Amino acid sequence: MNESTLLAEVSNENQTLVAVVQQDSRAAYFYIYPTEEYEERFQVRACWLRNLGIAPLQEDLAAIEAGQPPMLAAEYCRNPAGEEPLDAQGLVVVWAESDDGAALWYHGQLLAVIPGWSLYIEHSACYSASCIKESSLVYPLGCASTNTQYALAENTRQFWRSWQREEGNPWSKMQSEYQACYAQHFGPSVKYYAIDQGKWPPMAITQHERDGIYYFLTLGVSIRPMPWVEILFNDDAAQYRRMEMGIAIDGQYMSEDQAVQMASALAGFAHVPWAKVTWFGEGHTIVSEAVPLGYEGYVLSSSFYPYSEHLTLPQQYGDPVNIFWASPVFATERERAQATPNGGHELVSKLREQGVDHIFRPRQPL
Repeated sequence: MNESTLLAEVSNENQTLVAVVQQDSRAAYFYIYPTEEYEERFQVRACWLRNLGIAPLQEDLAAIEAGQPPMLAAEYCRNPAGEEPLDAQGLVVVWAESDDGAALWYHGQLLAVIPGWSLYIEHSACYSASCIKESSLVYPLGCASTNTQYALAENTRQFWRSWQREEGNPWSKMQSEYQACYAQHFGPSVKYYAIDQGKWPPMAITQHERDGIYYFLTLGVSIRPMPWVEILFNDDAAQYRRMEMGIAIDGQYMSEDQAVQMASALAGFAHVPWAKVTWFGEGHTIVSEAVPLGYEGYVLSSSFYPYSEHLTLPQQYGDPVNIFWASPVFATERERAQATPNGGHELVSKLREQGVDHIFRPRQPL
């Protein structure tokens, strides 16, 4: 009986995916499994790590037919004679900043990478240090100078190390930079609300007031790149993967307490991309209970702010950061937007034509 041994099992930050390392008498594998809630959306991703015995000369069809993890054929292996079984004590799983992919380190050496974007395509894509030639099972990991995935895994490890420092982690610098930027455009900060529930990453909403308008802006959402964006935008992903959000409310129509209640929608939105393995972008609509009476949710757009060319948020890890303004929408508007391709963009255009900007004032449905 070829029994498998579980060597490691590590959930991601949001408990949506689980990384697993297993080995039997023939081979060792690294997996990413979706949790029960996401089983219908995502397939298991399997990455061959090493053969523990002599590699077969051809594809290991017998194992596949028997429902077992196959050995990798000899021509693709760094060590066709096989390698030592893995020691569980030496394994470290490091989840990607976007929380959808992971790298496996072994005694300080990078062993394998399953990139987050591989969840969103039909076939598995993974990289192993013991593979020397592209195969149907796995791709070569190579080194940082030859493989972007290797370089990204090293960057991710440094990212987590920077946040694990008790002193000198990036948060205080980021707070200062963003609050200064917001104050320049929207007046001094008058209140500050932590929205991270004491968990990583640190996130907050800062409240500002200017000319009778209440402004509420998120801070810290852009620490993490959003899931999905890498595969959707490829080489342009850096332009879309980080965001902050804002709501502005005219004090003529709402008290400060009512405005704060409405702005609480941002606290919920800030967690959604990672908690639901999704992403937010221009024209996306979101249902929310924190809306004025009669409305159903919000549409997000950077174009609502008429001075957007003058508002440049501090970059995060070399990426620009988009700021999306949340504007309340009626149920009929959201339904029409979701019924057609680019419907959200069309909704934003129509709202802009009607004079809707970043500041909420009561209006009639389109």
